[in-house]
Amino acid sequence: MQDHTPQKARKKPFLAPDFVRAMLAGHSALGIAFAALIYIVCLTGTLCVFLHELQRWEQPDAPVASAPLTTEAAANAVEQGYRKARAANAAHDLFIMGPSPVQSRVLVNFHDHDTGVEGNWIANDKGELIVENTAPWSEFVGDLHMHLHLPRTFGLFLVGLTGVALLSSLVSGLLSHPRLFKDAFSLRWGGSRRLQEADLHNRLGVWGLPFHVVVSTTGALLGLSTLIVGVLALAAYDGDSEKAFATILGPHPTEDETAAPVPDIAAMIRAIQAEKQDAEFASANFGHIAKIGQIVHLGMRTPGHLANSNSYYFDGSGKRLGDGGLESGTIGQQILGALQPLHFGWFGGFAVKVVYAVLGLALTFVTHSGVAIWLARRRDAGRPTPFWETIWAAVTWGQPLAIAAAAIAIFSGGEAFALAAYAGTTVACLIAAPFAGDASRLTQLLRALSGIAILAAVALHGTLWASRATDPMFFWATAAMAACGLIVLASARHRPTV
Repeated sequence: MQDHTPQKARKKPFLAPDFVRAMLAGHSALGIAFAALIYIVCLTGTLCVFLHELQRWEQPDAPVASAPLTTEAAANAVEQGYRKARAANAAHDLFIMGPSPVQSRVLVNFHDHDTGVEGNWIANDKGELIVENTAPWSEFVGDLHMHLHLPRTFGLFLVGLTGVALLSSLVSGLLSHPRLFKDAFSLRWGGSRRLQEADLHNRLGVWGLPFHVVVSTTGALLGLSTLIVGVLALAAYDGDSEKAFATILGPHPTEDETAAPVPDIAAMIRAIQAEKQDAEFASANFGHIAKIGQIVHLGMRTPGHLANSNSYYFDGSGKRLGDGGLESGTIGQQILGALQPLHFGWFGGFAVKVVYAVLGLALTFVTHSGVAIWLARRRDAGRPTPFWETIWAAVTWGQPLAIAAAAIAIFSGGEAFALAAYAGTTVACLIAAPFAGDASRLTQLLRALSGIAILAAVALHGTLWASRATDPMFFWATAAMAACGLIVLASARHRPTV
């Protein structure tokens, strides 16, 4: 008699094996295609979380203003800024930014589109212009993150595509590892170096997933904003891009250049505070100031909102023209207001910035390790690519070296040498890579050079400012950056396998 004991049915996998293999192939292809750009954007994005602190460190003799500007101080900043603009023959557009929870300076900017003349000043908490604003290395890092120092429109578009590629890589990575969440705390230490790195790559990808999705999505939206507005114009405004931009960004000034009085910013602030008593001045943007067609975008901040501020629109006579709805408008308007704070971590104070920096470093490591794992798999399968291993090592550790080289160039020779130093160092690392022998030796060398360059930049900046620094951020940031340089230098003692 045969045994008819029923056999336990094998559990059907959640995702079909062929689908998982396809997703893994797509994940690898996307990662390889955009790896260098994603790595550069993630690394510089981590630095940009502390962009305001870096600006204070770079120019530590400027006044700090932690409390919101009073109405009188804001009006004084406008008056003094306009006076400086007229003296420079650049009284066309004027922008005032007050202190906020994420930055502690009063910034005054004016520029003329036709002549290209501009001025940047830092004021005190009374609105008095004290010193010209100059932080070229911080600006260099910010521009590298936002448009890679390419022509601005093209660079923004490329960075936006990089955000799309990163988001797509995250999705395909999740779908190519069905057990990713189940094994979220599984780390295989003590065995193969490749398995350890693969586990850490997957775990950091899962643990920081909400952050990774947020920064990649907001980065894509910010970078592709021009394209998005163009599509909106075609879909809703019969191709009228100016009308589409006005709907999103508010009214633009007209071209009537007839002279007119400077708008009364104090009256505008009081009008908003009459409606919202807890509203605080954040910024004011004067388009075509002191001309009959001028428009004022007044930024006011109220507690409990993610947006840095809401924009209220006025004409030159003080007539209210509406507002941007960034704090309490439609869902789309509130999302628009939240994009920049969510992307850079510029909300919630310094603690949020620290969390963003840690998660940003994790995402940078995930990008690096993803390519390293792919290269290691090829090597284990008997298909090594030593050329690409050294190139990836040059990309990974050439970037910290190149960014530090730009700082050294700025602090020793001036802003004009920054891009040449960065590009020259990057190209030199890539050219030298194939002659390094192997990737691990090159990685060790570039780590040492990066650590030395970071320490040299900090020391050079310290010799320039130590006797003149009045901002406490100078000392805190110097210590933090020196510690980073020492950590990178110390890591060169341990020779990596990839």
